[in-house]
Amino acid sequence: MEYIASCVTGKGAKTRTSRDVAPNFYMADGSVGPDHLVHKDGVLLLGVGNPLLDISCKVPMDVLEKYGVKSGDIILAEDRHATLYDELVAQYAPEYIAGGATQNSIRVCAWMLKAAGRSGGACAFAGCVGADANGAKLAECARAGGVEVAYQVDAEAPTGVCGVLVDPTNERTLVTRLDAANNFTKDHLETAAVQQLLVASKVVYSAGFFLTSGGPDCTALLGKHCADFGKRFCLNISAPFIAQFFGEALDATMPFVDILFANETEAAALGEARGWGSDVATVALKCCDLPKASGRRARCVVFTQGADSTIVACEGAVTTYPVTPLAKELLVDTNGAGDAFVGGFLSRLVLGEGWDACVKAGHYAAREIIQRPGCTVPDTCGYGSFF
Repeated sequence: MEYIASCVTGKGAKTRTSRDVAPNFYMADGSVGPDHLVHKDGVLLLGVGNPLLDISCKVPMDVLEKYGVKSGDIILAEDRHATLYDELVAQYAPEYIAGGATQNSIRVCAWMLKAAGRSGGACAFAGCVGADANGAKLAECARAGGVEVAYQVDAEAPTGVCGVLVDPTNERTLVTRLDAANNFTKDHLETAAVQQLLVASKVVYSAGFFLTSGGPDCTALLGKHCADFGKRFCLNISAPFIAQFFGEALDATMPFVDILFANETEAAALGEARGWGSDVATVALKCCDLPKASGRRARCVVFTQGADSTIVACEGAVTTYPVTPLAKELLVDTNGAGDAFVGGFLSRLVLGEGWDACVKAGHYAAREIIQRPGCTVPDTCGYGSFF
């Protein structure tokens, strides 16, 4: 099939055939997709999910007692937590982090890609924030991490925040207020700003939490685009309750999923909800065999298991990847490990690397993050380039 494209030499348009373009960038009808000229230099990865501004503070134990939370809790905010966030800002010198599971992974990917010579513009994120100072701070933090943002702005709801309370034992307690993050709409995906990012991207990623906000209408739009244009749509189960209570949304999304991520607890929850049992390898193979919208490539399923081996299932085979042990005294915080693994994995996927390289990069990123508080990264990435 012929198409007209502007010649990069500036001498006007010239006629080319589809043989001149890599097949990955064909549409379903065999015509050439719109990203074939920009995918090497434009956005490589687009994340769509629930953005949260993490407000991380070292606090005395009486703050936990005041707000009725226990050390290590991970909870949604209630009315009794209404004044917590202002108190953290006013009294405890907070560190601000562009958070939310999907945005965490996109930030880590951007950090990893710097080591491969992609210092900016390779990663983008869309989600819903409020028209407030926290929304502006969230955008500032994301951009500082090398992530281009295309936020939907809700004029009525405040930006979602997560109070990260680091007590004297170094335990972290998370108190999350979703607010605007819950109000993402499909219309935003159809705006020119997001469409430009979607068209340019090679890979699209969402955490499972997005199924509770944007929902299957949004994931279907993203997934169909990826299926039509030969891209990869990646989804993380993210939490056991997604498998247990959002089965219909998961079922509606799974046909579009090219790569499915989960940890061992989430995988077991999915297996039990589907009647497959809790053996992670069995669950992985069952997920591979679920119906798929695009026949271009087989679904790959990636399950992490903490310090135990990561498994990758694809085309009927399961491969295990041992995790290099980390000395106990170096371990600081495991809460961001899963998000970081995905970020590292995707950083090599968008560069065209194979599963071995993707898992290796994922393990590296997770190892770095668990030696730091929260899902934060060092100023520089020492991973290096594959080129």
